[in-house]
Amino acid sequence: MIKKCWNTIKIKSVEGEILKKSPSNIAIIKYWGKQKNQIQIPLNSSMSYSLGSIYTVTKLIFYPRKGKQQLIRVFYYGKEKISFLPKILKFFKRISYYCSYLKHFNFIINTYNTFPHSSGLASSASSMSALALCIMEIEKKLQITFNKEFFFQKASFLARLGSGSACRSIYSGLVVWGYHKSIIGSNNLYAIPYPYKIHRIFKKIRNTILIIDDQPKYVSSSDGHKFMFNNPYYKERIKCANQNMDKMIYLLKTGNFQKFGELIEYEALNIHAMMMTSNPYFLCMKPSTLKVLYKVWQFRKISNHNVFFTLDAGANVHLLYPNQEQQDIMKWIYSSDLLYNCKKIINSYCK
Repeated sequence: MIKKCWNTIKIKSVEGEILKKSPSNIAIIKYWGKQKNQIQIPLNSSMSYSLGSIYTVTKLIFYPRKGKQQLIRVFYYGKEKISFLPKILKFFKRISYYCSYLKHFNFIINTYNTFPHSSGLASSASSMSALALCIMEIEKKLQITFNKEFFFQKASFLARLGSGSACRSIYSGLVVWGYHKSIIGSNNLYAIPYPYKIHRIFKKIRNTILIIDDQPKYVSSSDGHKFMFNNPYYKERIKCANQNMDKMIYLLKTGNFQKFGELIEYEALNIHAMMMTSNPYFLCMKPSTLKVLYKVWQFRKISNHNVFFTLDAGANVHLLYPNQEQQDIMKWIYSSDLLYNCKKIINSYCK
């Protein structure tokens, strides 16, 4: 798919700026752990929804490099962010084999999120996918010949090298990353849009995010993935994830929202169980996270509404529910004591 021949491209004297927006995503089948001695290759396949109103905006300014040393500067909300630079430099180094033309330019990266970064809301996914899309636009300006499908495949491939889940944020809707025998076209190198038909109830899903903790996590997702190999249950987790993917394929086709919700809750708790049983062990949930989960269960039992939770590698809670039940569920969210357990509420949707 990705060919070394791009290294032979003649660089023209081009410069300019590119603006791209890319969404965060929420995984409904999680991946946790990466293959050893590989760069960003997952231990199991995953599936996610891209989210509306939860995104990163990135402006990439590029101009010809004249000196011996390449200049890359990163700004976050208009202020230079030196702490972001090591990850960006690592990303550019990884993709240099596939985008050798980048060495001929200097870059200024201006970026911002509509949500807190590094707090378990897939900010790396949206930021790295936005940057990858900007880089692919440079490739277009250099008049490299490829079609639209290849543009997004390579963007997903590049984004993966910055952050694994970023490869899924390239696309809207349901997206799959990682090889699974039941999903045609699935592979470990880039994500693909979910290739099968889904029941109409899953085409309009609301997503309300309860911000329990907006501070950066004390254990990064990258470190958490590394700890997976010291977990005595990691092989069972891979087996379980693959089985859950098959279950999800069936549920997406048949439209059973209750079973769908139970599966995404199970997946979320399973991943957090992996964190708690890794070596070294750690917790991402906060006391308020657990209070919220219990309140969701209680409300669902009393009301029979289809509202379910999921979590990424953080303390914050995503509530997923059908669009047609939005009014009653939103009324519950804003009138219950749920608000006392979170700092902020972000209303979004699976797009």
